[in-house]
Amino acid sequence: MDYTGFLAIVQHEAGLDRQAAETAARVTLETLAQRLTPAQAQALAAHLPDEPARWLQQGNDQGNLYADEFLRWVAQREGVDVLTAERHVNAVLLALSRAVPATVFTRVVSELPEDYQVLIDRALAPVHVSVPLEQFLDGVARRARLNRRDAWRATEAVLETLAERVSGGEVRDLMEELPAELSSALERGNDRSQDAARPMPLDEFLSLVAEREGGVPVDKARAHTRAVFATLRDTLTKKEFHDLTSQLPRVYVAELATA
Repeated sequence: MDYTGFLAIVQHEAGLDRQAAETAARVTLETLAQRLTPAQAQALAAHLPDEPARWLQQGNDQGNLYADEFLRWVAQREGVDVLTAERHVNAVLLALSRAVPATVFTRVVSELPEDYQVLIDRALAPVHVSVPLEQFLDGVARRARLNRRDAWRATEAVLETLAERVSGGEVRDLMEELPAELSSALERGNDRSQDAARPMPLDEFLSLVAEREGGVPVDKARAHTRAVFATLRDTLTKKEFHDLTSQLPRVYVAELATA
């Protein structure tokens, strides 16, 4: 998992923008490092991107830092209340569990005090059920006749542009149901429109997708967009797909969402 993917999980689970997610991740891992031995920290860090690996090795004093105190320290360092800190910690621990091999993560957390187990269990409890990223990308790749790398590029281009076209509330609803790794593209589009739907003719939409894919021809961007919409239709709940398409002009639905 790369750094962007790690942060995307924190953003998705905690409902944060990238900068706030980075702060939450840094504070949580630096505080967790104070409760780990150097060997435990190194076991986790060996499987992480450079940034979180570095935060996890910022001093290991092995103090008697129990779970409730751990949360208070995170809250103080992050400048938030304890309930907010717990939500952020849960998101970071979930990202950590997905980035590190299960055997390593289980071994390290099993050596923490018993009161941490409640924190770990809450963090790993499934909150949002969505298809794995690979399954989503394979759906796009199959429909658009792309390899997975190009399907990823096309998916990000379409979702970023779609998030610019629909409301901020709809963007957040999409983030609830799609793989966490796709949240960054949705956030970028939402930031461009400042949390409001931006009117956009279909031709402009497809031109932006083509540009964001790296300058592919518009006819290819159209085919890729149709593939992403078809995969969204198969992935989202019926209600969410209806809510999404209801925010789009009829020409969008007829051209992109009825394949």
